[in-house]
Amino acid sequence: MINITKSLIYGLLLFLLAFVTIVIYMTWMPGPDLENKVAEDKLVIADLRERLKSHVVTLASSDTGRNYLVEDTLTPAHDYIARQFSDIGLTARYHSYELYEEEYSNIIVDFPSKNKDSAVLIIGAHYDSVGNSPGANDNASGVAALIELARYLANKPPAHYKVRLIAFANEEPPYFQTDEMGSFVYARSISNTNENVLGMISLETIGYYTDEKGSQEYPELFHLFYPDAGNFVSFVGDLGSRELVTSAISLFRKNSSVSSEGVSSPVIMPGIGWSDHWSFWQFDYQAIMITDTAPYRYEHYHKNTDTPDKLNYDQYAKVVYGVFKVVEG
Repeated sequence: MINITKSLIYGLLLFLLAFVTIVIYMTWMPGPDLENKVAEDKLVIADLRERLKSHVVTLASSDTGRNYLVEDTLTPAHDYIARQFSDIGLTARYHSYELYEEEYSNIIVDFPSKNKDSAVLIIGAHYDSVGNSPGANDNASGVAALIELARYLANKPPAHYKVRLIAFANEEPPYFQTDEMGSFVYARSISNTNENVLGMISLETIGYYTDEKGSQEYPELFHLFYPDAGNFVSFVGDLGSRELVTSAISLFRKNSSVSSEGVSSPVIMPGIGWSDHWSFWQFDYQAIMITDTAPYRYEHYHKNTDTPDKLNYDQYAKVVYGVFKVVEG
C-alpha cells in the first residue's frame, strides 16, 4: 500500500513537472514586454493612423461584406488593393485560380533584397470577410496594414532578405481550413519550388484594443498565464514555428509601446490556426499569426456590427508600426 502511494505521488510530481515544462516552453517569450519604454514619433503614428482608417472605411463600406456569397463584392476590394499598390509605385502580380467556375486572385508585390539568393519572408492578409459582415476588423484591418507595409518597404527596401506581400482571397467559410483557401492554393504552388522561404506572417484581425478588466478570454487554462485585459497584440504559432514567433515578438518589443504576448502551441489549441498561416503549416513552412485574438476579445467578430467605428485606431497604428520594425529585421 505504501509503495503504491509513493508511486502515485511520484507519478503526479512527474506529470506536474512535465506540464510546467511544456507551459514554459509554449509561453516564454524574449523581452520582457515593454522593458524599453518605446515612444513612437507622434506625427508618424498620427499620419499612419489616418491612412489605416481610410483603408478600413473604404474596404468595410458595405453591409454585405466581401464574400463569394454576394456577387461581385470581392471585386471592389481586389481592385482597391491593386490600385493602392500601384499608387505607391509598385507593380502587382496575380496568382489566380478557378473555384466552382469563378476566378479568384491573390494579389502579390515583391521587394527584392540586395542578395538575390536570400530567403523570402511572406506576409499576408485575407481580403474577404465572412458573409453579411462589413469585416472592418476581420480583416480590413490586416489588409490596411499590408498596404501601409508596402508603402513603408517601398521607401525602405529590405536589406537582409526578400519580402513578399500577399492579399489572399477566400480565407473565410466555407473555404476556411480547406484546400480552396487562396493561401492554401498559393502555399501549395510554391511547395515544390527551390525557393528559400524564411517564414510566413499572417496579419489577422489586429484593430481592437481595450484596457477593460475581464475583456480578454482564452482557451481553457490559458487565462492562468496571460492578462485579463485585451490591450495587447498576440504573436501565435505552432510548435514548429517557435523560432519565428520568438524572433518576431523580440523585434516588436524592442520597437513598440504596445504590450505583446506570444505562444507557440500544439495545433489542437482552439484558435491557434485560425488564419492563412494554417495553410503554410500544411507544407511544413514556419508561419505565425499576429492578431488582437479576434473572438477571444472582440464581441463583433463575424457579425454585421464589425464596422469601422469599433476599432481603436491609435493602438492599431502603433501595432502596425511595430510590425514594420519586425519586417525590417
